[in-house]
Amino acid sequence: MALANCIRALAMDAVEQAKSGHPGMPMGMADVATVLWERFLKFDAAAPHWPDRDRFVLSAGHGSMLLYALLHLTGFADMTLDEIKRFRQLGAKTAGHPEYGHATGIDTTTGPLGQGIANAVGMALAERSLAARFGDAVADHYTYVIAGDGCLMEGISHEAASLAGHLRLNKLIVLFDDNAISIDGPTALTVSDDQCARFEAYGWAVARVDGHDPDAIAAAIEAARKSDRPSLLACRTTIAYGAPTKSGTAASHGSPLGAAEIAGARARLGWSHPPFEIPADLLERWRAIGARGAKERAAWDRRVSALPKEQRDEFRRVLAGKLPADWQAGLDALKAKLIVEKPSLATRVSSQHAIEAAAPALPELIGGSADLTGSNNTRGKDFAVIKPGHYGGRYIHYGVREHAMAAAMNGMALHGGAIPFGGTFLVFSDYCRPAIRLSALMEQRVIYVMTHDSIGLGEDGPTHQPVEHLAALRAIPNLHVMRPADAVETAECWALAIARADGPSLLALTRQNLPTLRSDAAENRCARGAYVLAEAPGERAVTLVATGSEVMLAMAARDALATEGIAAAVVSMPCWSLFDRQTGKYRREVLGASRTPRIFVEAGIAMGWERYMGPKDRFIGMTGFGASAPAPELYKHFGITAEAAVAAAKAAIGR
Repeated sequence: MALANCIRALAMDAVEQAKSGHPGMPMGMADVATVLWERFLKFDAAAPHWPDRDRFVLSAGHGSMLLYALLHLTGFADMTLDEIKRFRQLGAKTAGHPEYGHATGIDTTTGPLGQGIANAVGMALAERSLAARFGDAVADHYTYVIAGDGCLMEGISHEAASLAGHLRLNKLIVLFDDNAISIDGPTALTVSDDQCARFEAYGWAVARVDGHDPDAIAAAIEAARKSDRPSLLACRTTIAYGAPTKSGTAASHGSPLGAAEIAGARARLGWSHPPFEIPADLLERWRAIGARGAKERAAWDRRVSALPKEQRDEFRRVLAGKLPADWQAGLDALKAKLIVEKPSLATRVSSQHAIEAAAPALPELIGGSADLTGSNNTRGKDFAVIKPGHYGGRYIHYGVREHAMAAAMNGMALHGGAIPFGGTFLVFSDYCRPAIRLSALMEQRVIYVMTHDSIGLGEDGPTHQPVEHLAALRAIPNLHVMRPADAVETAECWALAIARADGPSLLALTRQNLPTLRSDAAENRCARGAYVLAEAPGERAVTLVATGSEVMLAMAARDALATEGIAAAVVSMPCWSLFDRQTGKYRREVLGASRTPRIFVEAGIAMGWERYMGPKDRFIGMTGFGASAPAPELYKHFGITAEAAVAAAKAAIGR
């Protein structure tokens, strides 16, 4: 209890000083966290990036002071007492919710409830994948999660738990803070689920435990570690344990306790020390907990060093997220072949060819799809399927679980040793969006393969035709949205996505066939976001700018304008965010002088294009939802045609 009270005191004091935060959960789960970190968690505070450490995910991220207190007490160098005192202040490592990269020991960004559980599924899967490839001697650790009622109410928890149960990820252990309180009051106001029965139905091992009985907690964790299934331990706790009037109530959930309540809690807990003061003897015990993993880490280092050199170097490479020197050779060869053969292919098919070209050099490239493998074309021809008990494959059948797929890929990327990619239809990026946003926030190398990217998918109609999605996704900071125009650009976009180590990429790909437009493969022209695909035959009178499947329409319009003596250039713009990083001089060269009219063509809404448009410019695209019909008829019906581009160009120049 004395060790746990250190957590409670720091949580009370930090939240009170900030006049903001959630003291109840850290106080209620302090006993559970203490048992886990003292007796089970494999880590070394002096080596926070140790690859074979256990992962600790605070899915209930609002209780961030629980994590910050643990990191400070166990001796993580950057989690100083001053940082605890600066809780929730600008520039502090102790942000309101844990943010990956702000401080060591924070294994993922949490706060949006349920995301942490799904991240943990990806982490547990990545651990098993590494073990299958390199052996249990160097990859053998658990993933622990602290989750609350809110995490289990969120729909993503169903998707993630179902997937974990199916795959029998037995090294995943969720400690459920079963305090029966949410912000609005008792959880009985909103939910009557039997969470234990629910997780049993997923195929999990389940136990109920008194969350304030250290021996019972330890026994439950020990049993979970021996299970052949993932485990849920429902820890019955009292929120704000020790607070005299606010414990067990919603009043302690998301507000400071107040000076009087804190004084009463100190008295009830027998804690007589001033704010932020941890007695030397207790701090020494905590620091010993933080150091006890050093011997195990040293032994792991020796085991890694004992691996055959080639295997050892490969193990270290993939964990570091570095790419082999010749990794682009397959994609370069593919591009050269495409330039010669000039196939007409849907970019989703071109994407599969790119995957197959890159995969031999990148064993860490692990793909999947949300039950749309044949439509997304995400499975390489040599990709074995990851199955329960068999984790050495490179392909995951996620089922119809788009949200969990995206969040699990975040977990895989965070864990290290994998470059995850996963597919669904672009319209269903809505189901993935919260996790995509976190990919961008955490700067993780995750690749989203989104096919059927416009009305060009045809007969499935407006429920499946994305019109606003490109604009919505482009609005997410640090997300590269790429919409290639042909097979060559698709290969180039894949190369950029794989090479990018500071954030996610999303490929928007067609269902319909597109001609090969590129005639050169010397450089990755998509790397600059936009480029002149075809210069004007003479002094440029108008610039036609398009993305994806509409680039071929711009090319046809250029040819038609040429017959009327109008010199038009065609610009392919596969990625806005990359183009916006270029120099002003380059952007002006590509788009043409401001006095030169620009016609923008994209089978989506106009939102966002205004950044490139002047008063004389025109946009040809969608203004509402699509319809059910063959794709060629839809393009004509909605006026997205070469003829429309020609008419707009002539109107813009006064012809």
